Amino acid sequence: MTVAGDRATHGYALAQNEGEAFWLLGMLETVKLGKSDTNGTSGLVEIVVPPGVGSPWHVHPEEDEWFYVLEGQVTVYVADKRFDLTSGGFAFGPKGVPHTFFCSGSTPARALVGFAPMQFEGFLREVGQPTADRVLPPPMDGAPPDIAMLGPIARRAGFIILGPPGPPAGSDLTPAVHPTTSGGC
Repeated sequence: MTVAGDRATHGYALAQNEGEAFWLLGMLETVKLGKSDTNGTSGLVEIVVPPGVGSPWHVHPEEDEWFYVLEGQVTVYVADKRFDLTSGGFAFGPKGVPHTFFCSGSTPARALVGFAPMQFEGFLREVGQPTADRVLPPPMDGAPPDIAMLGPIARRAGFIILGPPGPPAGSDLTPAVHPTTSGGC
């Protein structure tokens, strides 16, 4: 088996339940390709998202982000476009264009989220809770995480939080049921 320090030069493989796992904003996120593996040029995170949970509306000034759905239903908004994806569906959020996603099905969704370059990992490590459990975090008691509190952390990790999950408030793209961000930071 290749040790972590050698991964970038010797290659490696991970099984379904391998990689560093974190609970973040109600999701289970597992780093499959980290910035140390590519000298920061790209990254890949596997996410498991419960129904109605998603990322804040945000923009990466210098980082492309893409989504490939493995199981379930994910709605992705990129600027003024809404993409309802199922297994095998793909969406691209180019740098400089606001976007978000949430699980729009009645069961958890599983997807791969790619980044180029990999800046998001800094946010995941600072806000996420490392976990050995490969399960969704328990539902959070009380109010969801304060978006204003997460803003400075996001900026350090190369992106700007613009608002809660879903399109901007008042947009004609607002889903019938507004997704919530719940769960453990």
